[in-house]
Amino acid sequence: MATVNSVLTKSDLRRRVLAARRERSARERAAAGAAIRDAVLALPAAAPGATAAVYYAVGSEPDTRPLVAALAERGVRVLLPIFLDGGDLDWAEYTGPESLAAAGHGLVEPTGPRLGVDAVRGADVLVCPALAVDAAGYRLGRGAGCYDRVLSLVDARTPTLGVVYDDELVDSVPVEAHDRPVRAAVTPGRGVVPLADR
Repeated sequence: MATVNSVLTKSDLRRRVLAARRERSARERAAAGAAIRDAVLALPAAAPGATAAVYYAVGSEPDTRPLVAALAERGVRVLLPIFLDGGDLDWAEYTGPESLAAAGHGLVEPTGPRLGVDAVRGADVLVCPALAVDAAGYRLGRGAGCYDRVLSLVDARTPTLGVVYDDELVDSVPVEAHDRPVRAAVTPGRGVVPLADR
């Protein structure tokens, strides 16, 4: 795992990671997306008939679009988030690229019927965005706390995965009382990495 200076604030670490992500090439992002897709598809929780709550990557994030498409093709019910004004996430089913539309904050969101904030409780696997994930499973997000709230809704046994590039799997990130850990990280080079015996 990469070492992060322990005196960095969340804001400092966010700036550092986002700057490094902007330097990554489209080819590197595409390769990362293919590796992440394959790692998640290998999980028993991603079997046909399962439900997966996944985010639809944008910009310099590790690309989850191949994962979303592959899960749907496999017969997995894929739920994608819809950002609500209060910072919560609603969910709707992905039924193909035509079911998506550009939304605020630079996001791409599903246009189908909204299933409610609690729809994620039925997920067999939850794939979360992150800027960094540490050895204890704590993730650095964008600062809105959306996925900390989502993580508090799912069953403790549900596989919860934070998606990062290899060098964003770090020893520790700054943690606050509301932060909720994931059970594993997914990186292009290491695949699914269980964290802190979760």
